[in-house]
Amino acid sequence: MQLSVIILNYNVRYFLEQCVLSVQKALKNIEGEIIVIDNNSSDDSCAMMKELFPNVKLIENKENLGFPKGNNIGVAQAKGEYVCILNPDTVVAEDTFIKILNFVTLSAVE
Repeated sequence: MQLSVIILNYNVRYFLEQCVLSVQKALKNIEGEIIVIDNNSSDDSCAMMKELFPNVKLIENKENLGFPKGNNIGVAQAKGEYVCILNPDTVVAEDTFIKILNFVTLSAVE
């Protein structure tokens, strides 16, 4: 697997939905995964993820563990050669990950 995209969420259901939609489009031709870690949101973020994105790995923390610990939980579960950590209010262009992986690959050769 080339890329794991980690998204840490806390009570931003609408932004999370837009983020995951954009990441799915950007991963279309890439062997990758999306991991969403929810830091005990009180909105319906987890229910939305289960309904709209059943193929996305969802980790539901029992308490808000904060930004570093929450992301580290996702990174520990990642299977990709590379990891990209995104905030849930991020919307990526469809060519974002292709460009990043091409850059990393070319840089490794030089």
